[in-house]
This record gives sequence, C-alpha cells and structure tokens, in this order.
Amino acid sequence: MGRSSTPGEGTRPRVRHAGQLGWDDGLYEDAPGKGPDSGASGGRSAPADSGHRRGGSKRRGKKGKRRVLRWVAAVLALFILGGAGAGYLYYEHLNGNLKKEDLNIGDKKMAEHKANAAGQTPLNILLIGSDARDSKENQKLGGAKNTFGAPPLADVQMLLHLSADRSNMSVISMPRDTLLKIPKCTDPKTKHVYPATTGLEMTNETLGRGGPGCTVATWYELTGITIDHFMMIDFAGVVSMADAIGGVPVCVKGNVYSHTSTGKGSGLKLEKGTTKIKGKQALQWLRTRYGFEDGTDLGRTHAQHMYMNSMVRELRKGTKLTDPGKLTDLAEAATNALTVDKGDKGLGSVTKLYNLAEELKKPPTKRITMTTMPNVYGTGVNKGRVLPKPVEADQLFQMVRDDIPLDGKASKRKAPAAKKPTASPAEIPVTVRNGTRTDTDYPVKGRASAVKELLSGKGFTQAAIDTQNTAAAKRTGILFPTVDMEGNAQAVAKALGIPLSAVKKSTDVSGITLAVGADWREDGDYHGPSAEEKTPESARALNGDDETACMDIQPGFGW
Repeated sequence: MGRSSTPGEGTRPRVRHAGQLGWDDGLYEDAPGKGPDSGASGGRSAPADSGHRRGGSKRRGKKGKRRVLRWVAAVLALFILGGAGAGYLYYEHLNGNLKKEDLNIGDKKMAEHKANAAGQTPLNILLIGSDARDSKENQKLGGAKNTFGAPPLADVQMLLHLSADRSNMSVISMPRDTLLKIPKCTDPKTKHVYPATTGLEMTNETLGRGGPGCTVATWYELTGITIDHFMMIDFAGVVSMADAIGGVPVCVKGNVYSHTSTGKGSGLKLEKGTTKIKGKQALQWLRTRYGFEDGTDLGRTHAQHMYMNSMVRELRKGTKLTDPGKLTDLAEAATNALTVDKGDKGLGSVTKLYNLAEELKKPPTKRITMTTMPNVYGTGVNKGRVLPKPVEADQLFQMVRDDIPLDGKASKRKAPAAKKPTASPAEIPVTVRNGTRTDTDYPVKGRASAVKELLSGKGFTQAAIDTQNTAAAKRTGILFPTVDMEGNAQAVAKALGIPLSAVKKSTDVSGITLAVGADWREDGDYHGPSAEEKTPESARALNGDDETACMDIQPGFGW
C-alpha cells in the first residue's frame, strides 16, 4: 500500500513506512508470552504510548522474530581483522565477498579535509545498519514476513570520527526517526532520480533512495562533515563475532526482561549487575528498546554505546582469536556482511579494511567518546519523531568539523591568530544578512536590522543590511574575501563577542559580511558557543574507559 509522509509528494508503492517497528517489537513467532524463559513475567503488557514514545505506526501482518542489529559487525570486523590478522585469509576470495557502492550519490560535492599543522587529516566513516530482508540468512533471523524484499531502511546510523593526529575517536549516533530534508539522489544502477524532499522525512528512508550513497549525502547536507567512507551491514554476524571474542561484559541496574504480553521486546533476560554476554544474548542486548530507560530509541542507542565501548576494551585487553576454523568463519561472515564505498580511495579490499583497523586501534580507550545527536521531540503531525536540537546539534557537528575532541581534553589544534585591524570601526564597512532560517522555522523578522543597530552602537557606523541574501546559517559567522581584511573582520567579531574561530576567509563575499545564524535568533548580545566548545550534555557522552556504565531499567520490565 502506498503512503506519503510529506504533503504533496504523492504515494510510493510498496515502500514500507519508515516509522514501522524496526528494531525491537514482535520478536517471537509463537504466541505472546511463549518466548525464551516465558515462565517468568511473560504476561507483561506494553507501557502506554505517550508523546515520548517513538517508533511510529504499528507494523501490519504476522509477528516475527526481530531483526538483528547488524551494524555492530562493522566495528567488530575492523578490530578483529586488524587485531587477529584475519586480513590475509582467503585473500582473493574474501575480496570477492565484499559488496561495493558509490560513496556519495547526492548533487553536492563534499569539501576536502583541511590538514592540521603537521599535515594530518581526520577520517570520518559512516556506519549504516540496514534492515534488508532480501536473503535467506536475514529472513531466518525473523521480522514481519510482509517486509521481505521491501526497500531497506537505514535504521542505525553512526558517524565515526578519527582525529587527524589519531589521538582520539568520536562517534555520533543519529536516531532513526530523525526528521530532516533529504537531498536529490541519483541511483547509480538504475539512473532513477529521487528529487530532494520538499518537506521533512525520516532519516532511515535515505537508504531506499538509491543506496547508502544517499544516506551519506544526507548526513553531509545536515552536518557539513566530510565523510571519507561508509560501511553498511546487512547480516547476523554479531552472534559469531561476539562468540569469537569470548563475550562482552554489560551491566544492568536491576533484573530485566524485554518482553510484553503482545510479543514485543528483544527477549533479553538478565540479572542485576554485570554479565558477559555473547551469541543470542549479545543480539538481544543490541536491539533492546522495551526494558531500557524510557523505552525509546535513545535508551537503545545508549545501550549500544555501552556494548561497543566494552567490546573494544575486551579486544584491547589482548583477547586472542586462536581457533583457525572460528577465525575462518568469522572472516567469511564479516566480508559477506559488508557493503563498502568503491573506487581507488574506497574500502573495497581486505587489505584496506586491515589498514583501517590499524588506524582505529591507535586512540586509547580513554579517548573514545560515544554520543547521540542532541534532539527534541516533534509536535503535531511530527509527534513521535525527533528533530536536531537547535544550536546544540550543530555545536556537536561543528566540533567534529573542527576536529575538536568530544571528551573535553585539550586539542593540539591552535586557536586562530589575532590580527590587528587596519582601520577604526567607523571606517570598516560591514554587510549584515539574516540567516536565521532553519528547516523548521522561518527567518526571524528584523534580526539583521537589530544586529546593525548593535554594530552602530559599537562604532561600526558603516554597517548595512543585505536584503537579497537570506541563505540559512546554522552558526553566526563573519566572512572576509582577502587576507588584508582579516584584522578588520576580527574587530567586528570582538565587538560582538563572536569567537575568532567563526571568522573565515571566503570567496563568496566581496566585503566583510556578518551572517546572523540560527544560534542568534533572540534579541540582545550574542551568546552562541564559545571558542572553547564543550560537548553538550544532551549528547550523553560516554567515555570508552568507563567500566561503571550501567543501564537503567524501564519500570514494568523487571522480574
């Protein structure tokens, strides 16, 4: 049945609703209450929905086992291939297992990285978890039968950022129900063109608009972060991988059983405290939503971060993979699972994956930081969905763009050098434009005029308003066209309390231009993020060395 999530876009036949239950509910194929360990608290009812419940409309058709959280195989594959030396096993055969697709199928070309003082550049990898049901292996794992063969959804999306000096690593997760604008994408195989959405769509729909290259294009459109590679997983290999490393310790603050009387939940059943999980339990942990925190995707994402950190710690402790048969199976499964970006610069060989693994092993666990994109709940027709949180989401993106560590530790990146102005404020022309428009809000009327008055009050009497250019700016910034104007542009920034890091050279302007951004929609002085930015608390930063991390249990799911 067709549907349209954006007025005026019409219907899309045979495309599943992106909000259909995708990672937790309908785990059991038997009757409700007859899943694993059904003797204990098997008749629990699901908590009532509220404005804080995510997931969208209920999936129609038979209940099935839940889909596996395949994305984690990407990280595991990297560390295991590098750490265990599996990269040389069946080299040519394993290379043939890897599936390859275009990195970016959007219209906008991604910017090149800027090297630091030592000539080093960062590395950004988008990890994508697909819910595809187009193989017997995936169908065996379960899921509603009416989704078999349907266009896949990118239900897990994590951006992994490795700093230019390789001293630290940051991960940003984006909830699958995030609403955003999807850019124009062209399917490289069919040449079908998917026009840019006129309204907001869920981010997990990007995968069905030409492949992972559209997911990459959407991330770049939203964040401005240059993405070097993607790794997409459509596979149940987390079981064999968790077994191969001997299990991963996880912690819960109380007894938990993720199961409801209507067949929802992952089936995870753990006692209070720390348990080393592997195989089926590892799968259950990674896809548990009902039973953790408030029963939303945010709680599940936090549990995934705990698992990934713990898994890396186990590997760093010297976990050995010595069974040749198990190692062979692992390498076979991992390469069969992966779809990577193709081309000379892509990850399309085991050697390149091995080399990437070596790079990812460089940051110590204490410098690994897991975060979730700051977000707010939608209202009205967007109820049950989330939107990037104004200012704070872009603050996190800006830190990654500028290669600033998310763990709060000092960066080797030098602050912009202060330059002396060549003229007095009264002699410096400044053009002010209103860039306060966002994806969900119109520009604030009168903002350019108000800021012009602030400048005049500080002696910049030649300030003028640009009524033609109203391009959106997430962050307030000052642009200048030539080096000789940098000191004057910095003088404007200092007068308004704007950090010097927001003063940048640009060939898009002919004179000093102040773009009032979405972080300055309110009257008064500028109070945007400072030059010494910190990771917003709403990002729920989790340090890789934190062995005390423990999941809160959702009321009603204890035993």
